[in-house]
Amino acid sequence: MSRFLPDRFTMMLVATVIIASFLPVSGQAAEYFGIATKCAIALLFFLHGARLSRDVVIAGVLHWRLHLVILFVTFGLFPLIGVGLGYIPQSILPAPLYMGVLFLCVLPSTVQSSIAFTSMAGGNVPAAICSASASNIFGMFLTPLLVGLLFTVGGHGGGFSLEAFGQIFLQLLAPFIVGQVLQPWIGDWIRARKKLLAPVDRGSILMVVYLAFSEAVIEGIWHQFTLRDIGVVIGIDMALLAVVLCITMFGSRLLGFNKEDEITITFCGSKKSLASGVPMAGAIFAGQSIGAIVLPLMLFHQIQLMACAVIAQRYASKAKKIELQKNAEIALSPEQTKTALQ
Repeated sequence: MSRFLPDRFTMMLVATVIIASFLPVSGQAAEYFGIATKCAIALLFFLHGARLSRDVVIAGVLHWRLHLVILFVTFGLFPLIGVGLGYIPQSILPAPLYMGVLFLCVLPSTVQSSIAFTSMAGGNVPAAICSASASNIFGMFLTPLLVGLLFTVGGHGGGFSLEAFGQIFLQLLAPFIVGQVLQPWIGDWIRARKKLLAPVDRGSILMVVYLAFSEAVIEGIWHQFTLRDIGVVIGIDMALLAVVLCITMFGSRLLGFNKEDEITITFCGSKKSLASGVPMAGAIFAGQSIGAIVLPLMLFHQIQLMACAVIAQRYASKAKKIELQKNAEIALSPEQTKTALQ
């Protein structure tokens, strides 16, 4: 039953939104808080770059078919579905929330949870590490480009600009590159202190969410949307995840991947990164209210964790049964095996 309950970080996100709703930061305090938030995000991506081992990248790149499938799902299939969702009438899905759903569809995959669920289910962990990391690296370029293409063509505003790309480069890509350059000297030290550095991951996201919802509350976000609108977004998020999970799971089998690779494709291809998405939203949609844009992503984050936890446990349980059956067959003598088969 506990697997269906929100995780601690989700509860912290909810608490942050509640605090921002009653005590939003504004004025000069908001400006200083915004500067601190940008510094925290830069530190976050510096640490991501420093953590990523070159050996892992080289080992994983060799499995190119698997990586191409995951990248296609992440930056091809998801955006196509997102464009299709644009045909939902605005009376059902308001335009600002649809922008959030579309933005969700062009984001890279998660890193930590994709690897964790792949490992739990008995999948190809080295390939998962490589694919999830590559997804986030490519996402720094592809996400703003896809936003520019889909949001401009669809007439939703936002879109890509050189200023937005400059923000992405300065806040996300440049710190990541510096981290990768310094990785041979500091990588082991950082990887050995995950618990010490974990607050940077979560703290930076919470800072962005607080700032985003403070601005949104001041602009009246809770007067723009009803509980029905939030329920519609939850339903769309659940349907979106279910469709992609089915396509990745059964599609990988049709493409001839083994069970370990199927698990990796299922978990890496179906996820969307809150850690990358919230900072990217702040950079791409600078000067705009991003509360409605990140809301579908925050909801999707919890939905994907709950759904994938159940699926990972089922994969692991099935693998355990097969292993026990094989061990039982090995333990039987040839005569006993023949009798058992009869």
